Amino acid sequence: MDRWLGHGGMPVMAALGATFDSYGVSGDSEGWVEVSWQPAPLACNPHGIVQAGVHAVLLDAAMNFAINAALPGKDRTRATLELKVETMRPVRQGQPLNVRGVVTRMARQVAFAEGTVRDAAGALMSRSTGTFLLHRDDA
Repeated sequence: MDRWLGHGGMPVMAALGATFDSYGVSGDSEGWVEVSWQPAPLACNPHGIVQAGVHAVLLDAAMNFAINAALPGKDRTRATLELKVETMRPVRQGQPLNVRGVVTRMARQVAFAEGTVRDAAGALMSRSTGTFLLHRDDA
């Protein structure tokens, strides 16, 4: 899992200003991930506001990593099947943010997750839900 965090496997995350800080599995065996994000200029329009698609990229990655944190052995997410993103407040370049991805349900072939972006005061900036296809290593 460590190779996927930060610069390890997705250079686009670092280019957008995100650092994947920590991940784990909660007491109910559901995965989670925590991300620090200070949007880089690449993430923004000419007015310094983060584009909605960039929110989608970070939330999709956070949910994927949360699912992977909970999967055993060589099991991994294969693809995002469905993604819904709602941006609720404008986010500015360099604004300190916290991103969190959590698994809401894990089945045999698919997993469901939620993601949030919050500012330093805890205000909800954007949120997401997703459905993800799983690859199970039955070997």
